[in-house]
Amino acid sequence: MHIRDIFKTTKTTFSFEFFPPKTAEASEKLYAEISKLEAYKLAFVSVTYGAGGSTRELTHDLVVRLKQHTSLVPIPHLTCVCHTEDDIQHILDRYAEAGVCNILALGGDPPSGLDGYKKADDAFQHAGDLVRFVHQHGGPADSEGFGIGVAGFPEGHPGTPNRLKEMDYLKQKVDEGADYICTQLFFDNRDFLDFRDRCALAGIDVPILAGIMPIASRHGMTRMAELAAGARFPAKLIRALDRCNGDTDAVRRVGIHYATQQCSELLDQDVKGIHFYTLNQSTATREIYAGLGLRDSDSI
Repeated sequence: MHIRDIFKTTKTTFSFEFFPPKTAEASEKLYAEISKLEAYKLAFVSVTYGAGGSTRELTHDLVVRLKQHTSLVPIPHLTCVCHTEDDIQHILDRYAEAGVCNILALGGDPPSGLDGYKKADDAFQHAGDLVRFVHQHGGPADSEGFGIGVAGFPEGHPGTPNRLKEMDYLKQKVDEGADYICTQLFFDNRDFLDFRDRCALAGIDVPILAGIMPIASRHGMTRMAELAAGARFPAKLIRALDRCNGDTDAVRRVGIHYATQQCSELLDQDVKGIHFYTLNQSTATREIYAGLGLRDSDSI
């Protein structure tokens, strides 16, 4: 289903993000985990894409499997990093052939450990360039073309200190054909609400989904902040985690409670969607559903 049709028929979307495992055993485990989520009637699930295309085939295989064997709508990530126009064209053609209707178009992080990498060699220098290219592709047969998502940064894009220019660049991505914005994770709802207001002032009127990550461990919290190129942890969250005194179960409970409060407040503010960064573990997110009093995404 095209993402525009999903937004037309759904008041508030719920979606999960996963990354493709690197082994067959881990892949089967993740597939079983994802299959449990069908009962939650998610709007879509997104599948990440390694820097430099290191997981390109794994991403493709998982996306196509979800498309063919589940009722979930899979959205693969696609980045500019280490790609020529022919590379991107080939990837889009394969997804179109498999009936995959949506893409999350990202600038992508520079690959670690890849000697000689030069960003100037990439055919697409910015996510907006990639959005334009994907938008021009016909997409699957008899479709509206690819639905396109882009990233937003409530705390500010790490590569664009000028926040006014940041909004200009985001507006350009929307003008090039982006259908929605999915934000980076954040832990203070005021950052998201201010970002949403600034988008409106900039003339950006596509749906904006809030990226939420339930904290499962202090190590995972630190690691995810590194992957997100920075994240601001409010003092009240740090105090709550400090009270756990290293108790891993207590940390997990605090993380779920905090994320549930975030989601409840966002729903009260008529957020268009909530996108959960699961780290391939759906248990915490399912507990958040229960804490919100939801059976599934249709019960909002």
